[in-house]
Amino acid sequence: MVEIKWKSVLLGLVLGVLLSATIEILVTVAFGMIVGLFGGAAGFLIATTYVGYRVGGTYKNGAVNGALVGIFMGIVVGVIGIILGFTIAGASGAVTGSLALIVGVIVYVIIGMIGGTIGVLLKDRKESSI
Repeated sequence: MVEIKWKSVLLGLVLGVLLSATIEILVTVAFGMIVGLFGGAAGFLIATTYVGYRVGGTYKNGAVNGALVGIFMGIVVGVIGIILGFTIAGASGAVTGSLALIVGVIVYVIIGMIGGTIGVLLKDRKESSI
């Protein structure tokens, strides 16, 4: 049975937003916009790894909790994309932002599941070595 720890999911969302934005900005300034996108994904992966570590349990627990963080992160990024798209380009920008919401949720769920699983693996490895 999968145990959802909402406190960890919420903490992961806040951490994900902060780490993604910070690392993406720093990497973009240093290396350019395309490389900066990978920096944002790396920041989110770190956040979901932390969520998986806090949740512990089975791999399924980490993956599900990481995926939940990914769903919420995708929604946050998508809503920001819709608002910015509408502000800059009107209705066509809002449509583009809506597509970004759909793609963002899918991508962040995949990254979240990977990060959550890695976090559980790290916790299991630590506990087995003690």
